[in-house]
Parts: sequence; C-alpha cells; structure tokens
Amino acid sequence: MSFEERALKAVELRQNGYNCCQAVAAALADLTSLTEDQLMQIASGFALGIGNMEGTCGALVGAAIAAGLAAKGRGTVRMTRRISEKFRDACGSVTCKTLKGFPGGKVLCPCDQCVRNAVLAYGEVMGE
Repeated sequence: MSFEERALKAVELRQNGYNCCQAVAAALADLTSLTEDQLMQIASGFALGIGNMEGTCGALVGAAIAAGLAAKGRGTVRMTRRISEKFRDACGSVTCKTLKGFPGGKVLCPCDQCVRNAVLAYGEVMGE
C-alpha cells in the first residue's frame, strides 16, 4: 500500500469516528509490531492535542508512535523530529490549538488534512 493510500485510509478512519491519533496509527499499523486494535487503544488518549488542544496534534503523535515501533526505539527522536518538521511545513504548526485557530483565529489545517499530512510526513521520513 502506498503512503498516499495510507493517508486516504487515515482520513476515512477519522471521518468514521476515530480520533486523529488513532486514525494515523491505525493506517500505519501494518508497518509496526502491534495490531491495529492495540494501536487504537494506545492512541485513544491523544486526541485534541492530548485532551486540551494545548499539546501536539494527535495526528503527529500517531505518526511518532508508529515511527518508534517501526524503528524499535532506535533513532526515534531523530526520525520524529524530521516527521514533525515536514508536518509543520505542510500544516503551519504542530500544536492542535494553533492548527484549529483557537481562540477565534483562522484554521491553519483541518483535521482531515492534518491526518493526511502526518501519514505522508511519516512516509517521507521512514520510506519504504
């Protein structure tokens, strides 16, 4: 499956009730040692910028979780830094609140686009 196809899957999952982190982690599950269900459970608490929109976008967290599993923890900080940079370049920020334009600002990147961009950033860094 291409990373573009994975990105579309992540968007579909989000549109069907999964949070952003779950959607990205699930779309990348087959590249890790865990099942989609296990990743869904791990990722469940990372919605809305870790619950209050103040933290990192859940979509980006999902990509970081998958990167750590794919790399078996070796070099993960370097990889997630690169994924984060690519995500920021595509979305304009890595913070949920800023991406969503709160309070009263302009939405930089809708959730569906954040999910898509997180998967594509993962693909650019982790490759296949």
